[in-house]
Amino acid sequence: MRKGKGKEGKGREGKGREGEGEGEGEGKREERREKREERRREERRGEERRGEEKRREEKRREEKRREEKRREKRRGEKRREEKRREEKRREEKRREEKRREEKHLGEGKVLLLLLLSLQELLTCCC
Repeated sequence: MRKGKGKEGKGREGKGREGEGEGEGEGKREERREKREERRREERRGEERRGEEKRREEKRREEKRREEKRREKRRGEKRREEKRREEKRREEKRREEKRREEKHLGEGKVLLLLLLSLQELLTCCC
C-alpha cells in the first residue's frame, strides 16, 4: 500500500463511481446535502425570527416615543391652560379692585356734593 496514490489507497474501495457500493456513496452524499440544506433553512428561519424581533422591538420603541411626545404635548397644553386660568383670575382681581376704587370714589363724590350743598345752605341762610 502506497500513500497518496488515490484509488489505490486504503479505504477507497466501494466509494468511487465505479463498481459496488455506488448507490451507498451517492445516498450518503445526498444525505449530507440534505443536512446542509436543512441547516441553511434553520439559519434563515433564525435570521428571519431575529429580524422580526428587531422590527417588533423597533415598533415598540417608536410607539413609546410617540406616546412620550403625546404626553409632553398634553403637559404643555395643561401648562398653557393653567397660565390662561391664572391670567383670568388676575384680570378678574384687577377688575374687582377697580370697581371697589370707583365705588369709593363715587362715595367721596357724593360726600363732596353733600358738603357743597350744605355749605350753600349755610351761606344763604346766614
